[in-house]
Amino acid sequence: MVFVHASLRRLGPVEGGAAGVVAAVEQAVGPEGTLMMILGAVNDDDWVNRHPEAERAALLADAVPFDSASAPVLPEVGVLAEVMRTLPGTVVNDHPEGRFAARGRLAHHLLDDLPWDDYYGPGSALDRFVAAGGRVLRLGANPDTVTVLHFAEYCADVRDTVRVRRHRKVNGPDGPRIVVVECLDDENGIVPDDRQPAEDYFAIILREYLATGRASTGTVGGARAELIESADIVEFGSRWMSANLR
Repeated sequence: MVFVHASLRRLGPVEGGAAGVVAAVEQAVGPEGTLMMILGAVNDDDWVNRHPEAERAALLADAVPFDSASAPVLPEVGVLAEVMRTLPGTVVNDHPEGRFAARGRLAHHLLDDLPWDDYYGPGSALDRFVAAGGRVLRLGANPDTVTVLHFAEYCADVRDTVRVRRHRKVNGPDGPRIVVVECLDDENGIVPDDRQPAEDYFAIILREYLATGRASTGTVGGARAELIESADIVEFGSRWMSANLR
């Protein structure tokens, strides 16, 4: 089971393009394996969440509702995630914030009936992935790209964390509706600015983790690649946050 972060630009030319990369990873994990990626979703109405909560529902009245089946992935997530999302057989959950794609034997186990609030925390797709012994496969990805560290934010012993409430318009069984999502601040960091390191702390954690030599490393195409036990980096990351985000 692998959670993939990849830069197609750093990989270089691949037979079959992005779909060829998905096929290659699927071949590597085998018919009993599972492939997972973060998707996110473009949200043109995120400006609404900078207004007082009492005003947000009215501001979203004319918004186009989020549709998990058709919404493209966040551009910064990359082309590979968008291609995987659209491949036949890919399972996609319906959360407007914590949206993932999975393929393979445990896809439904990872993505069915997920919690609405704290969508990276206990019971989340990330929690399930770590508990099932998944590994993180990084193929030339940026150093701040290790999504399982969002689960580590919930495991860390950090006081006075920053929580956010976001309003979204989504499609429901009875038509469009306004929903509220509450979680740790996974966009700006879980502690106030005066306790934030000067550098993105996911990048710091990854660099210090790789320095321990506990990841398998190599080259895939033109990309530096790392294969990391998710439970190990979550434990390492939560200890780092507990010590450095106080």
